[in-house]
Amino acid sequence: MTTEDSSASSEPSKATAGSPSSSSTSTPSETKNKNKPTQQRSVSPDSTTALCLEEIIDGRYRSYSFASEGSQDSGTALLPEVTFSNSGGPLNTFMGSPSRHINRENQPLLGSQRCDVEDFNIWQDDPQFTDLVRQAEIAIENTIYPERIFQGSSGSYFKTIAVFKPKDEEPYGRLNPKWTKWLHKVCCPCCFGRSCLVPNQGYLSEAGASLVDTKLQLNIVPKTKVVKLASETFNYTTIDREKSRAKKMVSERFPRVGRHFHRIGLPRKVGSFQVFVEGYKDADHYLRRFESEPLPESTSRNFQFQFQKLVILDYIIRNTDRGNDNWLIKYDKPELAEEDAEDWSVVKPPEVTVAAIDNGLAFPFKHPDSWRAYPYHWAWLPYAKVPFSQEIKDLVLPYLSDMNFVQELCDELYNLFKTDKGFDRHICERQMSVMRGQILNLTQAIRDGKSPVQLVQMPAVIVERSKGRVGTTARFRSFSDTFTQSFQEKSPFFSWYSVPHDLLWLRL
Repeated sequence: MTTEDSSASSEPSKATAGSPSSSSTSTPSETKNKNKPTQQRSVSPDSTTALCLEEIIDGRYRSYSFASEGSQDSGTALLPEVTFSNSGGPLNTFMGSPSRHINRENQPLLGSQRCDVEDFNIWQDDPQFTDLVRQAEIAIENTIYPERIFQGSSGSYFKTIAVFKPKDEEPYGRLNPKWTKWLHKVCCPCCFGRSCLVPNQGYLSEAGASLVDTKLQLNIVPKTKVVKLASETFNYTTIDREKSRAKKMVSERFPRVGRHFHRIGLPRKVGSFQVFVEGYKDADHYLRRFESEPLPESTSRNFQFQFQKLVILDYIIRNTDRGNDNWLIKYDKPELAEEDAEDWSVVKPPEVTVAAIDNGLAFPFKHPDSWRAYPYHWAWLPYAKVPFSQEIKDLVLPYLSDMNFVQELCDELYNLFKTDKGFDRHICERQMSVMRGQILNLTQAIRDGKSPVQLVQMPAVIVERSKGRVGTTARFRSFSDTFTQSFQEKSPFFSWYSVPHDLLWLRL
């Protein structure tokens, strides 16, 4: 305590003991002000403890708070920020959504520990994707529910903006709505699933494929991230639906009791959220068409470049489920106007783009070695016999040749996979070992001018990290990490099926 504080504290005691003018009598208004708790506090710009986003939906406001630990006022740093929004007042805009100016005078000293809306579906570095997820949430709140896709082996839900795949409705999930997979699991448990994959991590595989695509700048995977959504059309247990119905009834009849519920509606499901692409069709449709109607030379060269980017993605993530029905092709053929019918110089060649979807069965922790080999079906296409082009070399070889880039990619995938509740650090390291081996083979094949068919014939390599580590910081990672290269000796029983027929005689 400073000298000024001590003198200030001693003056009231002297006045009370000695002078009659400083008696304890006071007016009723002064007594009322003394007993009234103080709600106003000064907050400096440096001690801001939260960033709040608010959004108007059906005349109501929802706030999203990100509390930070660094605050100059240690008393306020331990208390959560709670905001109250009224019907009137000026509105501001932040990230494209309406927001309200925060009035700290209306904030209580002790806030509730419960948040109205989870802040899971917010990405500060990607406001466009955040707004897309927000549109899906608003549509669900307005009873515009996503529809289930009846194709495939998992519970996938379609909207006009994205495709959502919950974790617990995957082929290995406990709430998978497809009865055929349930029958397969019950009747043939020994043949169910893929022994090389981590069960119930398909949603992470979808997001991981998008991450690899972004890092390598391939631009063939629709943007995919892990989100949490809830909808009446999702597959829930009877207990969850009854609990949600009971909470709604209690909240309507007894509002004070309903305020203590953490969540009134159905529980949110975690899953992959992939942006919907328009104008694409199954690759099998256009591949058959291209056989009868060959593409122009420039368009064919562009399609070959797109196809080789698909090969690079699938080989790096070791996709075990790449058929011609789960990658898409968009064929834009320009229409010739009547006034330009005789002038062919103004006609642009058709454009072909590729979209790699259904990446949920990738990132194995070992190469397939039991029954099936899970081959790449694009290896049977004639485009796979063409060697990798110079454009592909210039695009991916600088990244794949840099071990620091490869380690950075592994670190980002590790941070993504560890968000799962059943995460196992050792299994994840084995997944990264398989991916490092795939990158090593791919780098060598591109440098040697090989084709995708020759690439899949290369022996399976595993690059494991050595147990001993010298460095402790990321700065010396390239000097401290050592890796061991090994080859997989065991091969699947039906390994001959993974070899294209025109190269089968090489193995006989």
